[in-house]
Amino acid sequence: MARSERGRRARWNRLIMGAALLAVAPLGLAAGAGKASAPQTTASAPLAGYQLPSARLQAVVDAPRAPTLSLSPRRDLAALLQTPSLAAIGYVAQPELKLAGVRIHPATRSASRFSFGNKLWLMNIADGKERQISGLPQPLSIASMAWSPDQKYLAFNQVQPATGTNELWLVDIASNSARKLVGQLNTVFGDGYQWLPDSRGLLATVQPGGQGSAPAADGVPTGPAIQQTEPAAGVRSLRTYQDLLKNEADARQFDYYASAQPVRVALNGNTTALSSVGIYLDLDVSPDGSYLLAERVLRPYSYQVPADDFPRRIEVLSAADGSLQHTLAELPLVEGLPTGNDAVPTGVRRVSWRADVPATLVWAEAQDGGDPARETQVRDAVLTQAAPFDRPPQTLAQLGSRYAGIQWGRGDLALLNESWWKSRTVKQWRIAPDHPETEPQLLVERSSQDRYNDPGRPGMVRDVNGRSRLQTSADGRSIFLYGQGASPEGDRPFVDRFDLDSRQTTRLFHSQAPSYAAPQALLDQEGTSLLLTRESPDEPANYYVQSLTDATAAPRALTAFTHPLPQLRGVSKEQIRYKRNDGVDLTATLMLPPGYNAKKDGPLPLLMWAYPGEFKTAAAASQVTDSPYRFNAVGYWGPQAFLATGYAVLVSPSMPIIGEGDKEPNDTYLPQLIANAEAAVDEVVRRGVTDREHIAIGGHSYGAFMTANLLAHTRLFKAGIARSGAYNRSLTPFGFQAEERSYWQAQDVYQKMSPFNYAGDIKDPILFIHGLDDNNSGTFPMQSERMFSAVKGLGGTSRLVMLPNESHHYRARESIMTMLAESERWLENTIGPGQPIKKK
Repeated sequence: MARSERGRRARWNRLIMGAALLAVAPLGLAAGAGKASAPQTTASAPLAGYQLPSARLQAVVDAPRAPTLSLSPRRDLAALLQTPSLAAIGYVAQPELKLAGVRIHPATRSASRFSFGNKLWLMNIADGKERQISGLPQPLSIASMAWSPDQKYLAFNQVQPATGTNELWLVDIASNSARKLVGQLNTVFGDGYQWLPDSRGLLATVQPGGQGSAPAADGVPTGPAIQQTEPAAGVRSLRTYQDLLKNEADARQFDYYASAQPVRVALNGNTTALSSVGIYLDLDVSPDGSYLLAERVLRPYSYQVPADDFPRRIEVLSAADGSLQHTLAELPLVEGLPTGNDAVPTGVRRVSWRADVPATLVWAEAQDGGDPARETQVRDAVLTQAAPFDRPPQTLAQLGSRYAGIQWGRGDLALLNESWWKSRTVKQWRIAPDHPETEPQLLVERSSQDRYNDPGRPGMVRDVNGRSRLQTSADGRSIFLYGQGASPEGDRPFVDRFDLDSRQTTRLFHSQAPSYAAPQALLDQEGTSLLLTRESPDEPANYYVQSLTDATAAPRALTAFTHPLPQLRGVSKEQIRYKRNDGVDLTATLMLPPGYNAKKDGPLPLLMWAYPGEFKTAAAASQVTDSPYRFNAVGYWGPQAFLATGYAVLVSPSMPIIGEGDKEPNDTYLPQLIANAEAAVDEVVRRGVTDREHIAIGGHSYGAFMTANLLAHTRLFKAGIARSGAYNRSLTPFGFQAEERSYWQAQDVYQKMSPFNYAGDIKDPILFIHGLDDNNSGTFPMQSERMFSAVKGLGGTSRLVMLPNESHHYRARESIMTMLAESERWLENTIGPGQPIKKK
């Protein structure tokens, strides 16, 4: 029920999916040509309808997916959920409301989504025996699920958009049977349900009765939509949000569809109403089950920001009858923040329950006005207030940077985290929350980008109340750390025991070549048994149980998922390393089709797919990512799909944009980007896997922006594929990606980085693909439409494919097939088919 904090920066890049296609502008390319032919001056008829790529690419799209596993609280049972192949466009194109930054399915009163689990079963961890569940709804369509704290039940949300079903179901673990508990949930915000700590019922949000008919979406206007600002508001950065309210008619629809009634649901299905109907952004029961932390939206609404920034009231209610017990804060509308990615709103922020005590609130408040430019020693204060909330809040900590959450253990043990984006610095402190006289101990201080020195994340377990708490050893003196194990040899995940007194670590597990093993959970308090996944280049990830006390014991297999594309077994993968012209070390993953040998077969056409990243140090930018021992997964979203048609692919070549010290990375974006690309091209040519006349560059979102810039400023590539990008930075004037400065603070940077301004310099063909309903901040569909028009009008060769009903990531099978068909044809007609290049 309670959802995690909606980080503002994460929300800017939120990916919400949709689906389909409109193609315009003919190719106008000679097959196999390395250069663009003369542009078409007259439009010919576009291809009609959706398209299918080659059979080999169709197989990639339709390959089965491995199920996901949810471990039970006692870690001796697991629920497995299978997700089917992509939905059809008819399913994805159902009605959808775009209100206050949220996409709502009106029939189900849920956040709009189209991927649901269609098969659910149980598995014993001890022996891997599977247990089938009777009485499941058909067709099964699971949006989310949650174990009861006592592990006797598994709740799940059954959503059927086609029929308007949004129900809460219950699986009885002892009888392996399912039954419907309550119907008509409202899941516009959150999962719509949460277990009570005693496992005797759930807290849920249901659709309120007596609302009548939905308000008209397009009635006769009652007047203009009016907005006003005042000079006293000061300078504020306001991101380019989409799906915002436009008028009062939209606001009434938002009220209607997002409003929910909180209820207590007994295990027999009986419900008891709690509090009043409202728009609840969050609703969370206290660890002892006595109180509810409620965060609800208030008017006035805004036409400039999404619902997360609307006025809100944060209050504590009785879990017995919903009566008001305490009002923590009434927060005003937030229309923009001070400049900088470390900017936050003033007032109560990141409020939650302390997990290890009955009912204590914890939150942060900015002490610098939320403005990172203001000089002060204390940025955030962390405050607590215990039930019955009749005493003033107590200060738990004062931080020199931003509060980033707490992992709770017990009265003398919690881990408090803080971070400062500008310097990429993260810190972790050990605190004793019940002993304020005890000085905090600094456990970690490092760059968030320094993967090599990441000590790992603390292991967490569910306690008897269902709350997530630090996993400690039986004597209470140690915690456990899970890490990616980044190293110059690639990622080698590990589990460590960390002694809290000596601050020494003991390695319990470390992934070893020639496989990649990723720890999932320690299965006992002493850390003697580990649930992990293990994979290798030709074998997909499967679940195993590994003894950590018997070094000779082989891991015991729990699952036997097979290769989803056996015809691609034998794909070659290598982590390659090379240098930029200024000495910065770069890496990439080079993948080659099965059976290919560069020396014997000669060079292949190659597709390079990348995404730039900003770094504060060259050392961090040079660190190796990924592992050569991971499964060679070939999915439809990345460039790996084209291995099936014979192309070589270079996956995630390093594209670091570095700004050390006080320097801003983007001040030298273009020369660094070009140097990165030149180094990657030089390396693959040196290896003989391709030549300079048969390389294409591509990317999605910020990778599409990169693609257009590389084609505008170099002739390194003979074609480009740019999906769902933004190309004119004056249309994202209050920052983009990691850029903190506004257009008015760094106008020259915005102009130089915008490939739209250099559209006439794009001399090699570029394919634009974009979802017509893209709701990602900044990547308006107009960005691709205007960029295409500029290239076309200035004599370049381009093609624009707009996918109806699709958002930033595409969901319909027809859309994905068309995306691949367009890309396949583009590659064949620019860098040639996926076969060894014939010498002229």
